[in-house]
Amino acid sequence: MKIEIQYLNDGVERLRYIDGKSDWIDLRAAENITLKAGEFKLVPLGVAMKLPEGYEAHIVPRSSTFRNFGIIQTNHMGVIDESYCGPDDWWYMPVYAVRDTEIHLNDRICQFRLMKHQPRVCFKETTLEGEDRGGFGSTGKN
Repeated sequence: MKIEIQYLNDGVERLRYIDGKSDWIDLRAAENITLKAGEFKLVPLGVAMKLPEGYEAHIVPRSSTFRNFGIIQTNHMGVIDESYCGPDDWWYMPVYAVRDTEIHLNDRICQFRLMKHQPRVCFKETTLEGEDRGGFGSTGKN
């Protein structure tokens, strides 16, 4: 599968897919950023892409992002569909800093993978008759 990609500038490291290691592709900060605890920022990732029709990108933090940078992705998982594909449709990671931190150009802060859109869904209104399992959060009780 080929994806058309545009980079913000020559300083942004080019994306690489590491076959056999992971299905996820690392994304990097496109600039140096300093954040104080409690600050929010849209961190530019330095890429805009034209995804294949019928696919979307799921963007999540890397497992080491919180430990290394003290940031949390505020939307928990970003979803970019194939309609977000213009020359100014740059990708960002919305973050909240829990401590003072620095993120440097090309630091790997998040990752993405391509997923097919879910199949078309139709809803039929009804009264459910399955077993009542206790409601949200009840199955984890001892």
